[in-house]
Amino acid sequence: MKTYSAKSSEIERKWYIIDAEGLVLGRLAVEISKILRGKHKPLYTPHVDCGDNIIVINAEKIHLTGKKRENGVFFWHTGFSGGIKERTFGKRLDSKFPGRVIEKAVERMINRKRGALAADILGKLHVYGGPSHPHEGQKPEVLNFGEANRKNKKDAN
Repeated sequence: MKTYSAKSSEIERKWYIIDAEGLVLGRLAVEISKILRGKHKPLYTPHVDCGDNIIVINAEKIHLTGKKRENGVFFWHTGFSGGIKERTFGKRLDSKFPGRVIEKAVERMINRKRGALAADILGKLHVYGGPSHPHEGQKPEVLNFGEANRKNKKDAN
């Protein structure tokens, strides 16, 4: 018996839309990375991009558990001496590009050592801060991730 290996021409890609309002960031990022990678399909092959496209709307309304919004700090380096920068997650969510918090969380769950494959996988993620998106022509299916488990969605208290 031989192991089946999917070819890129055999893969059918779907479009999914997720409303991130009130969803927990980490749990959402895990589910998005699984779908982007294609691990939810029976034809999953590790060296082929088998995943689907994901549209995330309302990224600025994502929920961070605990005190991560005030105390969670995101660090990056400019490349110059003494160029370490930091910003809290709350400031990042209130900034001009709130979707980058979700993009970074998903990026860190995809194996970056895969090079071009990881870049192709992350290219299928489209995150928007507001409720509108330009992908209506693809007829995306709604993924109601918040109702799958009671821990996935937090009420706005």
